[in-house]
Amino acid sequence: MAVKPKKQWEHREVTYSSKHWQLLREYREKAKRIMSALVQCHLQALVHGSIARGDVNERSDIDVFIAEPSSSFQVETALARAGIPINARLLVQATPVYTMKAHIVIDEQTSVSFPLMRMRKVEREFYRFGGEITLPQLEANVRVAGVDKRLMLIEPTAQGHLESSIIGREDYTAKILDVSVETVRDRVRALLKRDEVGRTGVFIKREITPEETFEMALRKLADENPAVRRKLKSEA
Repeated sequence: MAVKPKKQWEHREVTYSSKHWQLLREYREKAKRIMSALVQCHLQALVHGSIARGDVNERSDIDVFIAEPSSSFQVETALARAGIPINARLLVQATPVYTMKAHIVIDEQTSVSFPLMRMRKVEREFYRFGGEITLPQLEANVRVAGVDKRLMLIEPTAQGHLESSIIGREDYTAKILDVSVETVRDRVRALLKRDEVGRTGVFIKREITPEETFEMALRKLADENPAVRRKLKSEA
């Protein structure tokens, strides 16, 4: 069942159980292994979402992200050296104006992604909006504030977290997360629209063959798709 945004103002304190803390440790150890492999190959990786905030559950994804455009060969080599399997490779573009991203599936729960072009500010801040941490922060057991899919601001505490709706509090949320108000309003619009019309698909989601690199697949896709071609030209 999809998680729906909370449209009314709410505020409550959540205390984590010992089972919750154990699950968080397990997920973070898994993220740490992947991020360490990437950092050893000079790729600055982040983990974002509930793993960074701490409000995990058994369905939480482990999303590792490299913020700068990177060589897919370098990324895949780093994972291979650490013995981390790659089960699928996808080209993903959320909308025609968003940056094309490489998405490497480790397992059903775990992935590594990185942009194949430079991201706009609002796209980059999306990750900070949801909460993001670096490997040193992960190793230091840091948790950070971020917003979940219910549009609830999650603020870590020693016992768990505080959560409150961000609707009508966009300026405050932007200050807490150190992102632009534009980014907060963009995410509020997107998640409320998805709540009204149902889950929307991505503009492009294409699995690439074992013989292709992400860069080769992107060039081929640009030859076939005028919108992708225009996006590539705008980045040139």
